[in-house]
Amino acid sequence: MTFSIEKLFHQSPPIIRALTVCYRGHSLKPFSPLQTTSSVSNPRNIFQLRTKATTNSDMETNRAAFKKLLTQRFFVCPSFEIYGGIAGLYDLGPPATAIKANILNFWRQHFILNENMLEIDSTCVTPEPVLVASGHVGRFTDLMVKDLITSNCFRADHILEDRLKTLIAALKPEETDKLKELEDVSAQVDTYTEKEMDEMIKKYGVVAPETGNGLSYPEPFNLMFKTSIGPTGTVPGDSYLRPETAQGIFVNFKRLLEFNGGKLPFASAQIGQAYRNEIAPRSGLLRVREFTLAEVEHFVDPEDKSHPKFASVANVQINAFPRDLQLAEKKETTLISIGDAVKQGMINNETLGYFIARVHLFLLGCGVKPDKLRFRQHLANEMAHYAADCWDAEILNSYGWTECVGIADRSAFDLTAHTTSTKQSLTAFVEYKDGARNVEVHTPKLDKGKIGKSLGKKAQALTQYLSNLDNQAAAKLEADLKEKDSVPVTLGDETYTIQKDFISGWNKETKRVTGAHITPGVIEPSFGIGRILYSVLEQSYWLRENDEQRAVLSLPAAIAPVKVSLLPLGNRQNNLTGPFVELLSEYNISYRLDDTGASIGKRYSRADEIGIPFGITIDFQTEQDKSVTLRERDSTTQVRLQFDEVAEVLTRLVHHRIKWEDVLNKYPRVQPQA
Repeated sequence: MTFSIEKLFHQSPPIIRALTVCYRGHSLKPFSPLQTTSSVSNPRNIFQLRTKATTNSDMETNRAAFKKLLTQRFFVCPSFEIYGGIAGLYDLGPPATAIKANILNFWRQHFILNENMLEIDSTCVTPEPVLVASGHVGRFTDLMVKDLITSNCFRADHILEDRLKTLIAALKPEETDKLKELEDVSAQVDTYTEKEMDEMIKKYGVVAPETGNGLSYPEPFNLMFKTSIGPTGTVPGDSYLRPETAQGIFVNFKRLLEFNGGKLPFASAQIGQAYRNEIAPRSGLLRVREFTLAEVEHFVDPEDKSHPKFASVANVQINAFPRDLQLAEKKETTLISIGDAVKQGMINNETLGYFIARVHLFLLGCGVKPDKLRFRQHLANEMAHYAADCWDAEILNSYGWTECVGIADRSAFDLTAHTTSTKQSLTAFVEYKDGARNVEVHTPKLDKGKIGKSLGKKAQALTQYLSNLDNQAAAKLEADLKEKDSVPVTLGDETYTIQKDFISGWNKETKRVTGAHITPGVIEPSFGIGRILYSVLEQSYWLRENDEQRAVLSLPAAIAPVKVSLLPLGNRQNNLTGPFVELLSEYNISYRLDDTGASIGKRYSRADEIGIPFGITIDFQTEQDKSVTLRERDSTTQVRLQFDEVAEVLTRLVHHRIKWEDVLNKYPRVQPQA
């Protein structure tokens, strides 16, 4: 089965059609969805499919040249470079800053405006109780090992994975059993406990990189940056730089619900900085200590996860890598429509499927190549205990399949956790669709003495939880305690055991009600903007045939940092640029004036290197009839048109209302200048 980007283009919402690029400016060739997974005739390719460290040989070969371009043209540089720099911190230069702004603008249009989301802007500094409730203080960790001689620190799963790749490379073709063993370990490398990780390190002979020294026992290292608010003692307890933007949305749920008229479903969104104190940052821009997240929290009735716009994306096809295929022998992805994936139960529900489709369309609009994009479902041992289903949008770059977007059904965990911590009700009233009904209301009679004697200072949190149970949760607890002597419940970072004798009985009465107060579930797409930016840049990079000194970034026009270069051919033409500058500014078309003395070919090449899609050349004929040439970056073809037409044509090209082929058919071509 083949995938047609043209078909996708026409079935997409208008904003995608306006912003999606016709890939690479040339012909669009159909591709097999399994191209992303390589042939399984070579057993090493099976290992590659299973790991996030898979590499694409052509992309890896070009990585050094690509990174050189990023540095030379100031897309990016190490932060505080003149002081020696700090690992995991980078500054974006003018081209990358503009591209990032364009990606975020597209994100706002695609999600916030199109879905009528409520955007907020919350603080980065977060007090400890918020992150205790969310689980970050207790569980936002990576396993760390130390060089026993030098005390250098390493992330345990990374150096184990590196060792597995070395062992894989040394295998003989007939060693398929050993390959499967190493492959299975690699698939679970980031799920091991401290004990399991220590066993794997010893079993496979993992030592400290560079020194070869032994390693310490793995220990969890919390990845949050700790800080304080105000002078010592002003605000008690620690504070942290936020590891995600989502908590700012959850703690404002009551206000957001009120702003939305008390109605579900609704979504809130936020773009902002987040922080991870990485143990040993690597892979350049893909693993950093400060980064930009764009996150959506879609609040929904847990009993009704249908989506009113699901039909609009049901035919969108994704390259899916569900659990069963990850654990199968061939480890191949499958091309499947969102509608079929939900119908077959591969994707848990319509709302989750809807957002997976929308993420897919967004990434294509950013310039991600369809054959280098897949959606991988989390294995059972990867998911949080409260999650219903989780998928990652993974983009293939020279570092391998890289998680760039997480789309998760987080159930009602977050609001429940903050309700328990703050004793504030974070619920929504949902009317019954079939009208009023008689409901038997269950209320527990708590034996607070026994609870206090058993739990001491921790009794208050459990008592508060039991007192605020909604009717559905109360009925379930009553049924569970009839069958068991105790029932565990997790509140924030603590797990409590509800003993049968904590509840002396149940009050029950029948009431006529029109609806119920429920704790909404949450569907969360979370976007790592820096990873998307890097992957789009790398995938768009190529070298002109027969001239490896001429690099090109084939960025979509809507994402490109500058839309057009303005190139006067000589000194006399420099005096003619004024009207063009005014015209382009009037039409809000970003431009870069290059009036240096370099040859026109070198100036074209400079523009190509930063991804400028079009170029206006002011030449000798411009003086005679006010015409100019318009050049397209990827094909290098040029046409001649009049001054008063150029801004309108560029506007339509930039917003993909017309294609370059349409321009070629309407205006006379000219021979490209050297």
